[in-house]
Amino acid sequence: MSSSKTVRKLQVVSPVPADIDIANSVQPLHISEIANELNLSPNHYDLYGKYKAKVLLSVLDEVKGSKDGYYVVVGGITPTPLGEGKSTTTVGLCQALGAFLDKKVVTCLRQPSQGPTFGIKGGAAGGGYSQVIPMDEFNLHLTGDIHAITAANNLLAAAIDTRIFHESTQSDKALLNRLCPPNKEGKRSFSDIMFRRLKKLGISKTRPEELTPQEVKKFARLDIDPNSLTWRRVMDVNDRFLRKITIGQGPEEKGMVRETGFDISVASEIMAVLALTTSLADMRERLGNMVIGNSKAGDPVTADDLGVGGALTVLMKDAINPTLMQTLEGTPVLVHAGPFANIAHGNSSIVADKIALKLVGPGGFVVTEAGFGADIGTEKFMNIKCRYSGLTPQCAVIVATIRALKMHGGGPEVIAGKPLDHAYLNENVALVEAGCVNLARHISNTKAYGVNVVVAVNMFSTDSEAELSAVRNAALAAGAYDAVICTHHAHGGKGAVDLGIAVQKACENVTQPLRFLYPLDTGIKEKIEAIAGSYGASGVEYSEQAEKQIEMYSKQGFSGLPICMAKTQYSFSHEASKKGAPTGFTLPIRDVRASIGAGFIYPLVGTMSTMPGLPTRPCFYDIDLDTATGKVIGLS
Repeated sequence: MSSSKTVRKLQVVSPVPADIDIANSVQPLHISEIANELNLSPNHYDLYGKYKAKVLLSVLDEVKGSKDGYYVVVGGITPTPLGEGKSTTTVGLCQALGAFLDKKVVTCLRQPSQGPTFGIKGGAAGGGYSQVIPMDEFNLHLTGDIHAITAANNLLAAAIDTRIFHESTQSDKALLNRLCPPNKEGKRSFSDIMFRRLKKLGISKTRPEELTPQEVKKFARLDIDPNSLTWRRVMDVNDRFLRKITIGQGPEEKGMVRETGFDISVASEIMAVLALTTSLADMRERLGNMVIGNSKAGDPVTADDLGVGGALTVLMKDAINPTLMQTLEGTPVLVHAGPFANIAHGNSSIVADKIALKLVGPGGFVVTEAGFGADIGTEKFMNIKCRYSGLTPQCAVIVATIRALKMHGGGPEVIAGKPLDHAYLNENVALVEAGCVNLARHISNTKAYGVNVVVAVNMFSTDSEAELSAVRNAALAAGAYDAVICTHHAHGGKGAVDLGIAVQKACENVTQPLRFLYPLDTGIKEKIEAIAGSYGASGVEYSEQAEKQIEMYSKQGFSGLPICMAKTQYSFSHEASKKGAPTGFTLPIRDVRASIGAGFIYPLVGTMSTMPGLPTRPCFYDIDLDTATGKVIGLS
């Protein structure tokens, strides 16, 4: 058992109570105790109440000379709509490493969106006896990062429409005079951010009155093409009726009506920027470089062109610091960023991982989770996140369940909210073995990056020994370093000790350097086709719109960016109904968009919604407050 002062012994109960009841049964330690175990002094963090703290980026400057610990990423097989317990496994593994194997460990997780929390999936703090606490704070406002993203995103949206409005009603000279108003002495000057635009235009003059009429026009008139706008407003609620809206209907807007819509906040490019940034200065550049659309001449228009990059950074200055929390067993957790996993890159932040790797040091472990199946989350972790961070993982965990493998073997459809078919509740080894083709492809794809792969079978009470044995044999035959049966949901860290030992051995015995799926200097299409090949596709088909966008982004100089596929999480292919490991299909690219500030091109495969809707019976029916104790009840 660990000698760590913060480790807490769990009293597990069977059957496993509701997640919120388990979370409420444990009194969290004051977060300063968790920080102290990581050798963080009070000047390294800001307290947000008793159980949360923001770890300041300045810590990185102090520890930059020290060596990193082992770096582990947790992905999964292609999931059912019920999820296979990736977050639960990530937390359980860390509880095993910290509370039972006496290792220094930090869990790095994404911050959940309130969309799923109140919608269909519920929260994302893990589950059973492998959770982050306080679970209600983790799943709700946390430290306000998503609210900061929402505010920054919508400030930029307001700036875009306002600029189009003012340019439509003013002459070039009037625009310049209003953009550069006279001071008390009657002199006009450029603000600091304006010099960024002047430099981009190749204008070296320092005073507004020095500009020629042609330069005034180039500087003052962005001439945004409303049809090219890609920037939408956001909110952190599933609201299907905001997917398409019409704005500008007020009489003062002088007929400037246009169609736009809302995305959910975690789909904002600002969230992707937060997740991929490496410093405050880097975040400032990325936010300023975000492209919101084109001018009528076809040039990209950025947030800095609109003069708003600095203000966006001010709104995000606290959000850049990761939030320190704890697991049920008292091991530390860094929660930071939460980009959409099937549209953006679905991984927590680089800065949290970097801080954590220094804090655990050599022999310690940082375990981070990559969203959805490994074809989406782990692929983006390797090819996007690791490219920008320069970090190298030693081990990748792939989480599998008997339930999901039976589905991939041809079992009946699994539908959230409906009882499982008897095929999922009774032994059927043949169905499990047939479904292991999905696991095998995830193993071979992940091994290709040069990491050791450990399969974690998240065990349910209905799983039989013969079924579990079949998965273990199939995983080892497919090239997994090890395959382990885990019961962390029912037993906490104790149920993932074998997984912890396997992960440690896998990290200690890695023999290859990190390899990427594609080089950055190939064209956009070549990169898309490399990823499509990993899915099992035999070819790629581009719509007319996709061809047009690829040509434009290549012309604008963005073809050297990595690719972030927006694809269904429920199949290797573009069709959610195609289970197992389909091959020979043609992958359709409907459109191609760019997150230039975040630093990736994202092709849309089929139809992807960036604003989820609420089901008939959302999770919010179960959520309430016990007004006598002040405790949240019903969160899942």
